Amino acid sequence: RMLEREDFSARFKNERPISIHEFLYPLIQGYDSVALEADVEVGGTDQLFNLLMGRTLQKTWGQEPQVVLTVPLLEGLDGVNKMSKSLGNYIGINDPADDIYGKVMSMADTLMFRYFDLLSDLATEDITRLKADLESGAVHPKAVKQQLARELTARFHDAAAADKAAANFARVFTNHDLPEDMPEMTFPAGPEPIWLPRLLADCGLVKGTGEARRLISQQAVTVDNNKVNDPEATLPATGSYLIKVGKRRFCKVIFT
Repeated sequence: RMLEREDFSARFKNERPISIHEFLYPLIQGYDSVALEADVEVGGTDQLFNLLMGRTLQKTWGQEPQVVLTVPLLEGLDGVNKMSKSLGNYIGINDPADDIYGKVMSMADTLMFRYFDLLSDLATEDITRLKADLESGAVHPKAVKQQLARELTARFHDAAAADKAAANFARVFTNHDLPEDMPEMTFPAGPEPIWLPRLLADCGLVKGTGEARRLISQQAVTVDNNKVNDPEATLPATGSYLIKVGKRRFCKVIFT
């Protein structure tokens, strides 16, 4: 049965090696279905072989084979690879509303309807009609993307948060203003400079100094509208600073 997998079959015919752990993985995953005595298993289309292995093993153990349901894989924001946190092309369901809205707005126009098809609550005929309106020029791509961004933001937050995120997006990216609810952080002033990565982490703009250093190296951090590219940069612990990380994270830092 292992050689029924297209990749394994092709490599076997071409006399290319197949590692034993590659055989073990579908067996171990399939045994999960035996241990759970599963009736139904749901997985991505890329897992079909492993899901069917569960059915095979269940028969061997005298169990009724499970029903297998597969769902399409959702491409990430790059439009190439499947959405993956490790690839950084994902929208987190617990991301802030501004981030969800902004990430949807950043995707390529060609990706919009893939997200409508897999994520939207719109009826299929409504999506078809929307696509036709876009192709005929009756509606602008930006308006369609805004509709998608509002729906997905409201899904994981609420309608009010989606409206606020839309307003903030327009303010920052269309009007080039600062966010209305930009956070302010106050720290004690002192004679010693503060390491910028530590400051970013303390402000909650990044998860840790490692992420801060990476973003600074990528020139994704500005202080008072000036890009910073030195991950060892420091700031005098006096006065105030406007810090921006990426396109959507802002903070005003005040030393008192």
